[in-house]
Amino acid sequence: MDIEDLQTFVAVADARGVSAAARRLGVSKSIVSRRLSRIEAELGVQLLARTTRGAALTEAGITFRDHAARASAEIDTARETILPAGDLRGRLRVAMPLSFGPTHFAPVLAEMAHQHPQLQIDTSYSDRFVDLIAEGFDCAIRVGYLQDSNLIAKRIGPIDGKLVASPDYIKTRGSPQTPAELVTHQALMQGTEAWQFMDGDKIFTVQPQGRFKADNATALAAAAVAGLGIAWLPDCITHDYVTSGALVPIMTRYPPPSAGAYVIRPPGQHPARKVRVLTEMLIKSFELNPHLWGLGR
Repeated sequence: MDIEDLQTFVAVADARGVSAAARRLGVSKSIVSRRLSRIEAELGVQLLARTTRGAALTEAGITFRDHAARASAEIDTARETILPAGDLRGRLRVAMPLSFGPTHFAPVLAEMAHQHPQLQIDTSYSDRFVDLIAEGFDCAIRVGYLQDSNLIAKRIGPIDGKLVASPDYIKTRGSPQTPAELVTHQALMQGTEAWQFMDGDKIFTVQPQGRFKADNATALAAAAVAGLGIAWLPDCITHDYVTSGALVPIMTRYPPPSAGAYVIRPPGQHPARKVRVLTEMLIKSFELNPHLWGLGR
């Protein structure tokens, strides 16, 4: 049985579709379909039931998937073992936030590509919520507070932030002094998120309201400078604005809990070595460049 056919089946099973698996593997959908047909013909059973939404595992496919995944993992481990020390090859698909990716994370990926010339790196920059499995990504970098999910997360560094508003907004609307007063103000938000604040060991949760929303932190900072409302933003976004006086920290007695940056990957017993290497490089980047994130200011 061809190992590429086996790995392709696992990719389709995990991504729940041919298109997502093809993106993850870096091949055409027709190649994926041919590999699936070969493995089903060799086994003499149907492993996947094609649907309008993608592909669903049959009973035989559910049973075979776990065995195929273990076999594929063993082959990957064997390949890594015989490669030159530290060498990586294959393809790494990464989803990164547009707000920080090009400026803060892209240099780490460039260094990774430089150190591993046989590795192909494919990066997507977007602030939308990416479905790693359905869209065929090996991992993603997410910033902020993590929601519960079946994905596996590794924290790579802290992200501190604060509430800010422009001097014009404060002059016109005033400055809230407590979390409860925020509900009477215009909030600049990414969606319908809740804001949390600390008072000693206690945490207060507020559901802010506002008419201006954007899925990008830089856009929210610009809206805050324009006097449209109050924003919760990371220090690395607001530092220059605060230094120049274009934005003013407010309600500093109740700071938000520290957030974080994370590498997220699909569930599995062991991460691929390329994901482990990227994670380690990102952790080191945080340690060596705290000024990029406004830490310690």
